[in-house]
Amino acid sequence: MNAVTIEKSMRKSVWMGMALCVLALGGCANMSPTGQRALSGGAIGAAGGAVLGAVAAGNPAVGAAVGGAVGAGIGAALPNIERTLNGN
Repeated sequence: MNAVTIEKSMRKSVWMGMALCVLALGGCANMSPTGQRALSGGAIGAAGGAVLGAVAAGNPAVGAAVGGAVGAGIGAALPNIERTLNGN
């Protein structure tokens, strides 16, 4: 792969990730706060993972899957993490 092909692939991955985030965050209206955090965390993680996967390993799909799973887990666990940090 040459530099132009890699750059085009990265741009496409970034735009697809941003579109996914917009769509995912738009669907949060009737969800519980925990569900909203899990969904938005998963979307943000998937977008970031896709970019890192494209840059580091050349496989944005694997990066998006791993980033989405980690982001959803952290988003769902965030209230417990905040309570622990606040000493409650």
